[in-house]
Amino acid sequence: MLAELSTLLAPLAAAIGYSSYKARQFERTHPNIGELTDIGYLINAVHVPRPDSADLPPLVFLHGASGNLLDQVGAFLEPLSGRAEMLFVDRPGHGYSERGGPENNLPSGQADAIAALMDKHGIEKAIIVGHSFGGAIAAAFGVRHPDKTAGLLFLAPATHPWPGGIDWYYHAATAPIVGWIFNHAFVVPLGLLKLERGTINVFHPNPRPVDYVAKTGPSLVLRPDTFHHNASDLARLLSYLKVQSPSYARITAPTVIITGDSDAIVWEHLHSQGLARDIPGSELVKIRGVGHKPDYLATDVAIAALEKIAGQPRDLQAAARAAEKRL
Repeated sequence: MLAELSTLLAPLAAAIGYSSYKARQFERTHPNIGELTDIGYLINAVHVPRPDSADLPPLVFLHGASGNLLDQVGAFLEPLSGRAEMLFVDRPGHGYSERGGPENNLPSGQADAIAALMDKHGIEKAIIVGHSFGGAIAAAFGVRHPDKTAGLLFLAPATHPWPGGIDWYYHAATAPIVGWIFNHAFVVPLGLLKLERGTINVFHPNPRPVDYVAKTGPSLVLRPDTFHHNASDLARLLSYLKVQSPSYARITAPTVIITGDSDAIVWEHLHSQGLARDIPGSELVKIRGVGHKPDYLATDVAIAALEKIAGQPRDLQAAARAAEKRL
């Protein structure tokens, strides 16, 4: 009996050991470039102080599911250099941020974490920029912290209920007991098999930048605790949005929603159009031929949206048409 048990456990122990080794390797390849701030637990962010040449209010960038702050750093840090104070955040439980309490299983809790982080950095009001899952947090921020919201920019946001559910491995990752085994033994080898195709699909039908994986560290989500937190986010999102999305009508901050019409990850007809319907005075900018990454494919349109939110005259529809011709 003991021999049979040992035969079963040996491969599992080997898989756990391999996953632990690879997790350390992911961190060596993509070390933390941010600063940890104590808000009751440690939140990681890249903080760019306000430059003398700033012509925009402070900007806070929130990445999507399975991501980390390097994703939005890669899209916006260089093109916005010298124009604003910026905060690129590892959401609670992602990248190098600690998870905090159970409230951070929901976008509302993560929105409160962003508000606390802004306080620590002396940022009174900011334009909140949310991509994908970060859009749900940006929406929650606009509802819960209107006094801190100078504006909202949604990029391919996930903000409304959708038919269906989530992939099976997120359920496996959050299951009692089995989830721990799955996260520590199987996520790394399975994730590495899916990483290349997954990042290509995020950009589809547009080409993925050749250096995207090397620069943005998507492998960091395969670390066991991070994958569990990511799965917990996604497992609770649908039920959360069913309850909370009607509250978007309370948002009063200037709002722009930018989406591609070819997004196969987050359906724009449900989410982006839903936001445009629900938030009074918001502007929807739809870019033909763009998938789930308008932050990378139409960065100039996103920056024009930030300028418009800040009160500068910008024709975003014309900017979108120009982007379509360029793509």
